Amino acid sequence: MNNSIKLPIIAVGLFALAACGEDEAARTEAPQPVAPLADTASGESSAVADISPTNVYFGDTHLHTKWSLDAFLMQNRSVDPDTAYRFAKGLPTVHPYHRARVQLQRPLDFLAVTDHAEYLGVFPKIGEGDPVAVASAAGKLLKEDIDAGREFMAFGKMLGSTAGLKQDKAVDQIVSSVWGDLIDAAERHNEPGTFTTFLGWEWTTIYQGANLHRIVLMKDGRDKAEQIIPYGFLESGPDPRALWSWLEETTERIGATFIAIPHNSNISKGMMFSKNDINGTPITPDYAKISAKWEPIVEVTQVKGDSESHPRLSPNDEFADFEVYEHLMSMTDEKAEAQPGDYVRNGLMVGLELKESLGTNPFKYGMIGSTDAHTGLSNAEEMNFTGKYPTDSIPENKGIGVIPGAGEGGGSKGWDLGAAGLAAVWAEENSREAIFTAFQRRETYATTGTRLKVRFFGGWDFSEDDLNASDFASIGYTRGVPMGGDLVNTGSDKVPSFMVYAVKDPLGANLDRVQIVKGWLDQTGTTHEKVFDVVWAGDRVKNAEGKVPAVGNTVDLETARYENSIGAVELSTLWSDPDFDAALSAFYYVRVLEIPTPRHTLFDAVALGQSFTEMGKPATIQERAYTSPIWYEPAQ
Repeated sequence: MNNSIKLPIIAVGLFALAACGEDEAARTEAPQPVAPLADTASGESSAVADISPTNVYFGDTHLHTKWSLDAFLMQNRSVDPDTAYRFAKGLPTVHPYHRARVQLQRPLDFLAVTDHAEYLGVFPKIGEGDPVAVASAAGKLLKEDIDAGREFMAFGKMLGSTAGLKQDKAVDQIVSSVWGDLIDAAERHNEPGTFTTFLGWEWTTIYQGANLHRIVLMKDGRDKAEQIIPYGFLESGPDPRALWSWLEETTERIGATFIAIPHNSNISKGMMFSKNDINGTPITPDYAKISAKWEPIVEVTQVKGDSESHPRLSPNDEFADFEVYEHLMSMTDEKAEAQPGDYVRNGLMVGLELKESLGTNPFKYGMIGSTDAHTGLSNAEEMNFTGKYPTDSIPENKGIGVIPGAGEGGGSKGWDLGAAGLAAVWAEENSREAIFTAFQRRETYATTGTRLKVRFFGGWDFSEDDLNASDFASIGYTRGVPMGGDLVNTGSDKVPSFMVYAVKDPLGANLDRVQIVKGWLDQTGTTHEKVFDVVWAGDRVKNAEGKVPAVGNTVDLETARYENSIGAVELSTLWSDPDFDAALSAFYYVRVLEIPTPRHTLFDAVALGQSFTEMGKPATIQERAYTSPIWYEPAQ
């Protein structure tokens, strides 16, 4: 089981206030087009294609253009939704800050431009001299400072006049006009079968310094979108129940279809996956039901760090210390202290507890990644990282703070940010209907930027023959459930088995290992977690503690190059839980790790002629993927 064999291919208050789905055969191992990064991988992948009813598509559901207030403050004055979609399609564009030509190595399959609902387009319209904006109460208050380059002073005035600006009808007119532009761009660039666009926005609430933001996505197009205006926290207040109520009412009124996606839970001050509501009151069965209805997936990784788990919460997990982001969304340098309600793994375990007591699991999440870039450029490529904000795209700027003089999280710097992430979706086709439906059924996984492919099925009678069959995915669907699904015990004494396949990104690093993360609820109502190494590259042997030794590291710190001379092109296994107890509720998800590769910190260090140690972050990382869980339910 611990070998690399040839197998069938598988397939930020207010703001941060402040691949395509190619055919399976096309995913075989290919030479690296960027020579400085790595040598060609150490082997060719199997030529046997997976016969499957679904394909994998990679995209981003969380991107801001110049129409977001904080993007404008940080000098994004040029990248509008049209440009954002062009960049995501693989076309060369101009960076909004340093004005160099930038381009993705590979286009995305889908994209949602999700600008902040709050004051959507107001600052940029004032800066552009739009007559309606300039004549508005906001324009009269802010234009002089914006024209003089005193954006943060204007921002401070706006915060002090929020109530008055909310009552300014011209602001509503501006928001409506910009929302119309967003609709136009999404409809113009939507190409079913080739590239999918989604309409959406960010509901940007901060409560007592806690990031409780949600991304709202629509399955629908212009006909439904033109009947609404993005609903933000200025209308709702900080409680997500107000957002859910609006989604409920709007769905009934116009027949639209929505989901909401919690993001950046790692800086939620323990509130995102709490057993209590924001007022500190224990959540009720009704709360659990409406949360579960509107929030099927969660953003587990993005530029402001990784939200899977944390060393403080998972001390026995040697890979939990990954892209830890320590800065709260505050104008001070207050640090985030990891709490169980901040991290998705713990949230999944709390969900098991609440299912037991309330009858509904409000935190039954599938997993995705996305960028949260405010450049309008959806880019999670490590060596090609264009920054979260336009100003942190330049190496020299990364050392002086994300927002000079203010700062997202006070002391946060560009080197604290990660080049992440991507949403991977198993869907029947590249279209709004198919991808959105996959979101709803949670057949998704998150990556930190890599385009490795991973399949995960659970069932009651899988065999090694099934694992090695050319139509293994069809078998997985027919005789089991995919990631995001439920395995319900109907009284049998069988132990479930899980089929896992992972194939490296054809332009990226080899694979180190595949792990299965288990969380469960014992007979006393206490939750537990355990990480299993289930298959790994090479001939490594588990040590006395049951841990597989490190894969090694080929990164040259002087050149920021690595070699694919270690690791595996493909890894697969059929696995059963050795500690399975049919009476206990549990979940299982897959984590796939690549071999170490250079972090954007190291690329900057080499470019600047400095030591990476001056930047306060690691020189290397192990890119990874997290699948949506499969939940096990005991017999009732």
